[in-house]
Amino acid sequence: MKINHSGSAVWSGGLKDGKGAISTQSGALNAHPYGFAMRFEGVPGTNPEELIGAAHAGCFTMALSMILGEAGLTADRMDTTAVVTLESQDGGFAITAIKLTLKAAIPGTDDAAFQELAAKAKANCPVSKLFNAQISLDAELLS
Repeated sequence: MKINHSGSAVWSGGLKDGKGAISTQSGALNAHPYGFAMRFEGVPGTNPEELIGAAHAGCFTMALSMILGEAGLTADRMDTTAVVTLESQDGGFAITAIKLTLKAAIPGTDDAAFQELAAKAKANCPVSKLFNAQISLDAELLS
């Protein structure tokens, strides 16, 4: 099976004074503004790194749900955050790390099994496989 999903961006102007808009095929984002100040200066709006973070958090959590199901488990709740690190490197920028933080309430499991299943999800999530960056995971099983 092969499925294609798309996102798009438009940009006008220079790097610092320019403005862009990001859209998704589904319409979840429709010409949502982004720009230099939003990416590097903390101005409200979006940027590629936070979108990557949301995509990675969503993909990882969905992958873990599947892996839990295969183990006969169902989460009451899973909350995942992905912090994407963008660093100046070799005259440009690179995403150098992504830290996944998971807090999960999963009845019927213990911490050792939970850690193993979460690590399997991190390794096999399609978005994790995409990145050439260090991807770490801090997973906490809530009682």
